[in-house]
Parts: sequence; structure tokens; C-alpha cells
Amino acid sequence: MMIYTLISLLLLFWLIGLVANVGGGFIHALLVLALAVFLINLLTGRTAV
Repeated sequence: MMIYTLISLLLLFWLIGLVANVGGGFIHALLVLALAVFLINLLTGRTAV
């Protein structure tokens, strides 16, 4: 459940950064990292604690 909260927050910050043009590549790198973690958890079948 915590991973989904983290992903949601990163998506929110990414959208704010995209609209406000703040953060540059850092926000996008965090989003890609969150997406990679989500996909790894999804593919391996692990459940968040």
C-alpha cells in the first residue's frame, strides 16, 4: 500500500512540476524510478507491506 502512496505523490509532484515548469529533469527521473519500482513489484508478484 505504501508503494502506491509513493507513486501517487510522485505523479502529483510531476504534474505540478510540468505545469509550473519547476524541477526540470529531477522530477522526471523520480517518476521513472517510481514507475520502474511499480513494474518490478507487479511482475514479481510481491505485495507491499
